Amino acid sequence: MKRRSFIQKLSLAAIPFSIGGIPIKLMGENSLTRMAEQSTNDRVLIIMQMHGGNDGLNALIPVQDYDLYYKRRANIAIPAKNSLRKMIPLDSTLPIESQIGLHPDMVGMKDLYDRGRMNIIQGVSYKNNNGSHFRGRDISFMGGSFDDYFSSGWVGRFLEGEFAPKHYPADFPNVEMKDPLAIEMGSDVSLIFHQEGNIPTSISINDPESFAALVDGLQGFKDSGIDPRGKPPVALNDSPYGKELNWILGLEEKSEDYADRLYQVYKAAPETKATYPEKYPFNAPQGSLTNGLTPQLKLIAKLLDGGGASQGVKTKVFLVKIGGFDTHADQVESYDATMGGHAALMYHISSAMKAFQDDLRLRGLEDRVLTVTTSEFGRRVHSNGSYGTDHGTGGPVFVFGKGAHPGVIGKVPDMTKDNVEMQYDYRQVYANILKDWMLVDETKINNDIFFKNFLSGPKEEGTGNYEPLPIADQIISGVKDHFLSERFTLNDCYPNPAKNTVTFGFKINSTVQVELNLLSVQGKQIKNILNEQKDAGEYSVKGDVSELPSGTYLYHIKAGLLNETKKLIVTR
Repeated sequence: MKRRSFIQKLSLAAIPFSIGGIPIKLMGENSLTRMAEQSTNDRVLIIMQMHGGNDGLNALIPVQDYDLYYKRRANIAIPAKNSLRKMIPLDSTLPIESQIGLHPDMVGMKDLYDRGRMNIIQGVSYKNNNGSHFRGRDISFMGGSFDDYFSSGWVGRFLEGEFAPKHYPADFPNVEMKDPLAIEMGSDVSLIFHQEGNIPTSISINDPESFAALVDGLQGFKDSGIDPRGKPPVALNDSPYGKELNWILGLEEKSEDYADRLYQVYKAAPETKATYPEKYPFNAPQGSLTNGLTPQLKLIAKLLDGGGASQGVKTKVFLVKIGGFDTHADQVESYDATMGGHAALMYHISSAMKAFQDDLRLRGLEDRVLTVTTSEFGRRVHSNGSYGTDHGTGGPVFVFGKGAHPGVIGKVPDMTKDNVEMQYDYRQVYANILKDWMLVDETKINNDIFFKNFLSGPKEEGTGNYEPLPIADQIISGVKDHFLSERFTLNDCYPNPAKNTVTFGFKINSTVQVELNLLSVQGKQIKNILNEQKDAGEYSVKGDVSELPSGTYLYHIKAGLLNETKKLIVTR
C-alpha cells in the first residue's frame, strides 16, 4: 500500500465506509482508539439521532389534559377513545400529572415499557432554545449551552479525559484492541465525537474488500523526490498542515486494518433470529414507508456478536440516525390523524427497538447495550393549518435497554403554553447516563465533560452540577421484576380454603385478552372463570366451586405479560 497514493486519492475515499450496505464512520482518531483498549467495562451506548425535531405531543399524549390537547391541535390530535386506532394508555400507576398515552403505532414501546426496558424523560431542552436545526444539533452534540461554541463534543471529551495518552499511530490497532471506539452511521462527521485539537475522519467503500482494492490500486503521487511518501519538508511537521497530514497518513494503515477487522466480524456473526420490521403497514408518504433503523440496528447487533460475545467488536459508542421529523406540513393524513409521516416514524422507532432488544437478548448481549434518543428540539403545542407542527423547544427523550431504569420522569407539558417548557437540561440526561451506565466519576462529569455553564446557577434554569435522575441502572438486578409485578399481578384468591364461591383478583397495565382457568394439580383444565378483553386496571372475578370435590386445585391467569399460577384448596 502506498501512503502517498492515499493523499492523492483522498477525495475519492471521503464518502461513507459501509458494511452490508450501511454507511458507517470509523472514528479512528488516536484518543478514541486508545481509550477503547483501556476501557474497564464492556458497556455500549447507542445514540439515536431523530433528525428534524420530533413532535413529542403526538408521541406522548396527555391523559388528564386531553381535552385541552385536542383543542390546541384538533386537526392532528390522536383519538383517546371511540376509535379502532387510539392512544395506548402507558401506565395507570403513574401520578395523574405524569400519565400519558402512546401513539397507536408505538405498540413495541409499550411492550418494552411494561417489561421494564424503557425510560421516558419529559421536557428535555436547553436554556434559550431558538429552534434552529443546525445550532440545536451542534449544542446537543458539543454538550454546551446556547452561547457556547466548543470545537469538541461531549462524547469525545468523556473518552479523552478517562485515559492517559499513548503513542499513535505506531501502537494501534493491536492485539488487545482491534476495533475503533466509535462508529457513526451515515456520511456526516458529527461534532459529538470531536476532541479538542483532533479531527475525526471516515473512509468510504462499499465493503472492506473493495476498500483494500481501491487503496492498493492507487497511482503514486508525483512528489519530485522531496519525500517518498508524498509529504512536505520535515520543517513543516509541527505546522497545522503537517500535523493534519501526519494524522491522515497514520489513518491510512489503520483504515485498512479496521475495514478488514469489521468485515470479518460481520461475516462471522450469525444472522438474527429476531423479526425486524421492514415497512410501515399503513398509509404514509412514499419516502416514509421503509424502516431505515432496521439495517443499522441489525448491523450493530452482528458487530457486537461476532460469532460470540467475546469475539465481537469492543466499540463503545454508536450513532444511528433516522430523519423526517421536520413536520411543518402533512404530519398526519388529512382524513386520519393516526396515520401519515409522523406515525410511520413512531412505528419505525418503536418496532425496530423492540426487535433490536429481542435480537440482543437472543445473542446474549442484552445486559451490555443502552440506547438514548436525541432530537434538536420539539414542536409547538398548537398545530398549524397544514396538518403539521412548527419548530418548538422541549421534547421527550427515550431510553431503551435492560439497563434503563423503567418509568417516566417529569410531568406532562403545560397545554396552555405555546411551547413545551424545559423541565430538564439535556446535559442532565447525558450526565446520568455517563455516571450510571458508563460508570464515570461524578467529578469528571462536572469538571471535564460538561464544564461550562453547567457548574453554577440554579438547576431550574438548565445549569448547575450533575443532579441524580433515575434514568439508568448501575447494576442490572431484580428491579425489572419488581416493576413488572407492580403492574401485572395475580392476587391471592379468597376465601382459601373455599367451599362454594371464590373471588379471584388481578391487576393489568395494558388492554389485553384475559384468560383465567381453574386446573387440576396435573394441569388439566377443569373450568374457565374468565375469557375476555380487559382494559388496564384492577379486577375481581367470582368463581363457583360448589360442585368440585375436596382437594387441591390450581388457578392460572394468562393476560399479556401476566402468566401466573397459584394454589386453591376446596373443602367440604
